[in-house]
Amino acid sequence: MLRVAGLTRLSTTDFPGRLAAVVFVQGCAWRCRYCHNPEIQSRLEAPAISWHGVLDFLDHRKGLLDGVVFCGGEPTVDRHLGSAIEDVRQRGFKVGLHTAGIYPDRLRKLLPKIDWVGFDVKAPFDDYTNTTGVPGSGDRAKESLNHLLASGVAHEVRTTRHPSLLSSGNLKSMATSLRRQGVEKFALQEFRPDGCVDGRLEACPPPLADEDVSHLRQLFPTFILRRAN
Repeated sequence: MLRVAGLTRLSTTDFPGRLAAVVFVQGCAWRCRYCHNPEIQSRLEAPAISWHGVLDFLDHRKGLLDGVVFCGGEPTVDRHLGSAIEDVRQRGFKVGLHTAGIYPDRLRKLLPKIDWVGFDVKAPFDDYTNTTGVPGSGDRAKESLNHLLASGVAHEVRTTRHPSLLSSGNLKSMATSLRRQGVEKFALQEFRPDGCVDGRLEACPPPLADEDVSHLRQLFPTFILRRAN
């Protein structure tokens, strides 16, 4: 049964164009330095709410909510995610997924059941280890992104940027590579210190330069900038 770390009962921002509940799934194999949810990286804690409890909530929200988003942590870490998605779809809800593409094969198998994906790209694929702490993580993310692009599932590719982890030059190089890979919708999210436990990161990094923003706007057919403030 899906191990749930928490439930947001209503969100207007996590599933574009839809009113959604957000299910936080326990566990993540990576240790990203800017992670805002480090308390749910482990799968050792007792579930905050049972999956049956989530389904009971959803049964009382039919006609009021449009969809359910699974995020984490990394939701694909849980081998019960597929059956949980089926439970949600059977109740008439659309399904969104937030993922970093840690498990390419699992994501590929899940994509036919998903309506929208928010895909996190951490850095240039050959420089992932500095952010995730896991060697080879960039290869997994790149493979997963290829699966997503080939699937035709609606999606957004997004990057959280801290200048200590992603320089202006690397950001531009990464963005160019993503565009060549086929990414059309890209969102850049400025780092927010809330919840981050890595004291080596500056509390309030400077905002992205206007020239960098202009470069990204010209590169992608759809570009979104999410400022920290």
